Amino acid sequence: MRDHVTPPRGRPAVALRHACVRAHQVFDKMPKPTEETFNILNRLQNPQRSKMAIDMNFSHDIDDEYVKLIRRMNPTRVVIDNEACKDATVIRVDSANKHGILLEVVQVLTDLNLIVTKAYISCDGCWFMDVFNVTDQDGNKVTDEGVLDYIKRSLESDSCFASSMRSVGVKPSVDYTAIELIGNDRQGLLSELSAVLTHLKCNVVHAEVWTHNTRAAAVMHVTDDETGSAITDLERLSRIKGLLCNVLRGSNNRTNGAKTVVSQGVTHIDRRLHQMMFADRDYELLGEDLMDEKQRPNVKVVNWCDIDYSVITIRSKDRPKLLFDTICTLTDMQYVVFHANVVAEGTEAYQEYYIRHIDGSPVKSDAEKQRVIKCLEAAIRRRVSEGLKLELCTTDRVGLLSDVTRIFRENSLTVTRAEVSTKGGKAINTFYVRDASGYPVDSKTIDSIRDLIGQTILKVKGSPKEQKQGSQDSPTRFLFGGLFRSRSFVNFGLIRS
Repeated sequence: MRDHVTPPRGRPAVALRHACVRAHQVFDKMPKPTEETFNILNRLQNPQRSKMAIDMNFSHDIDDEYVKLIRRMNPTRVVIDNEACKDATVIRVDSANKHGILLEVVQVLTDLNLIVTKAYISCDGCWFMDVFNVTDQDGNKVTDEGVLDYIKRSLESDSCFASSMRSVGVKPSVDYTAIELIGNDRQGLLSELSAVLTHLKCNVVHAEVWTHNTRAAAVMHVTDDETGSAITDLERLSRIKGLLCNVLRGSNNRTNGAKTVVSQGVTHIDRRLHQMMFADRDYELLGEDLMDEKQRPNVKVVNWCDIDYSVITIRSKDRPKLLFDTICTLTDMQYVVFHANVVAEGTEAYQEYYIRHIDGSPVKSDAEKQRVIKCLEAAIRRRVSEGLKLELCTTDRVGLLSDVTRIFRENSLTVTRAEVSTKGGKAINTFYVRDASGYPVDSKTIDSIRDLIGQTILKVKGSPKEQKQGSQDSPTRFLFGGLFRSRSFVNFGLIRS
């Protein structure tokens, strides 16, 4: 068993001193701590500083130092087991708890394109323990030693759990300039945006484009055509921003919530897209009324008064990155997941979360409940791959994205989602396209487009299939229900009385 230090319930200096005494006792059993750690302990134990506790900045510093102390004494442990489950790799993460830590762990797994088939999450109190069953995209166990080592190093690294919640992981970049765009969706929008960038001698090296509820959002990484690095000239950046914003406004020159941001920061693109569309309130636009009921996720929120949790259950079609999208939205809405159970069976996914707001309260009103439901529905729908999937692989060049999307537009195809990347001088792009009239994409149209672009360059990877509506009319069923009826989490040892 690991020796744990129980953090104080409040912030008074006396409680901190008592915690430090216990910390010294635990340190006697551990390898010699660094000089920096001793400096933290000495500052926390100095009685002359207790009178400064009323200062909010000092209190915040104390909190940060205490969190660092707890993390040093209880470093993150990652156990990866390929024997415990016959059809999945089991990953267990054990760490001191912190708001946002669950999202950071799921983000690492998602960025490796791993599929989470089951997850058991417990983050109550000061400790965090999650168990994930994961496979590769082919449904096999993860056996690549390089990948397994990367998972362990990434999750056990302090940088993984750095306070990136406030800045969304923004770091300076000299390799490219990041451009964030959001506005009304329309046919040919991506073509027009990429044409402007080509005219301004900008090369798109990476991009993600999402559309939802008549809105479109994109994060693009561009480089200077001549230098191949980030664009630093402020006047040029201002011109790029202005012209792209004009495209977003459209021919009527109305703002319509159009927004363009240019920076030299590094962000996690998927997280940023969720935050952009959440801030844009895409979950409450009129377009949501047109959502096909067969494809609408079944989201329910119920307050469990006995244990002061709100219980969210989600039943939807399973797809890659579904867990990340849900956790990302709950985190950005300032909710804390204390316990959860996630199961993917066949084409269906079941998610169940026991949450409270960051202030410690469950969902308080029907209005808040409806907002949670709408936001989670939107988070799931944003990444749904609607339309025909086309993959393009060819030598990268300036203007490639503009030329390809122009051909789509001229053949009355609209892009619902796009992933653009370059690697080793090769452009690897994925587009999901639909007929602008709403009818299924004509195979003759695709053949014509492939003749123009190149049969070996552009390939068709699948067509949309009708999704059957599952039985979603049954009452809310809690996967942990039997546990709560027989014993509380206090008895189970997951919550302190």
